This record gives sequence, C-alpha cells and structure tokens, in this order.
Amino acid sequence: MTQTQGATRSRTFSWSDPGLNAAQVGQRSGLELLRAMIAGELAAPPVMHLIDMSRMEAEEGRVVVELEPQEFHYNPLGTVHGGVLSTLLDTAAACAVHTTLPIGVGYTSLDLNVKFLRPVTVRSGTLRCEGTVLQRGRRTALAEARLTDGQSRLVAHATSSCLLLPLERG
Repeated sequence: MTQTQGATRSRTFSWSDPGLNAAQVGQRSGLELLRAMIAGELAAPPVMHLIDMSRMEAEEGRVVVELEPQEFHYNPLGTVHGGVLSTLLDTAAACAVHTTLPIGVGYTSLDLNVKFLRPVTVRSGTLRCEGTVLQRGRRTALAEARLTDGQSRLVAHATSSCLLLPLERG
C-alpha cells in the first residue's frame, strides 16, 4: 500500500484473488485456515487491506486484530467512522468462532450488536480488538469482541451470533 500526506492525500493498495482463499474453506479447519493466512501461506482477505488491519493472532476460541487509526478512517466529525470500528469488532468476533470449526463446517453472521464508548482518532494509538467465543453449539455460536485503544481503554464492545452450517467440499 502507498499513501501520501500532502495537501491532497491519496492512498493506493492491492490485494490477491479472494477466490483462492474461498476455495480453502471447508478443506481445512477454521483455525488451520486463519493460521495459514497469518503465516502468509494464504493471502489476507481484501478487507484487511481496505481498512489497513495490521496484525492478527489466532488460537482456538480467540482472535486478536490490530489497526492503526488513520485519517482515511475518519467520518465528517473528525473521528474514526463507526463502520470501521464495527468491521474490527465483527472480524474479531466472527473469526473467533471460525477458529472452533472443524473441516467441513462454515458459518455466517446472524447479527452484530455494537456499543461505542469513546471516540477514536489518530491520537488514540494502536487499536487492539480481541474476540472470544462465549458459547458454541451445534447450530449457533455466540462471541464477543472488545476494542481497546493504545492506553488499554475500552472504546467499543460487541456481541455477535453466528449460524453454523455444513459446507460441501470441492
């Protein structure tokens, strides 16, 4: 990604074909798939480049993603747009559920309930979003995500329900 900070700012980024990763869904467990992305064996999904998520870690039932707030995340009020924060929360919560899924099982988000607790700006420091699975059954899972700023202050919280579904291989 390239970025300029002159009077007129610009940003350019690239991504890999998302179909390559999609072909792996159902062929590996959720945790194996995420770890392959983290290790660089599979490309990061385009949305990570779009909003410039910088780091991810994953273990069973838990995912952490990070983001440095940038001007291009801003809304007209001069703070990071709630949609960007919601994307981080959704990513962490849903990917935490993904880490618990065996080969052949997928998921889709049913809902995302977000509470914004304080404004975020470039001065907030690195945002860290930790998602954890609260409960996983045969058909649904419930996860939460906590978003903290560079001073470890809670800036937003979310819960998410996911529908678990069998995937066809090949």
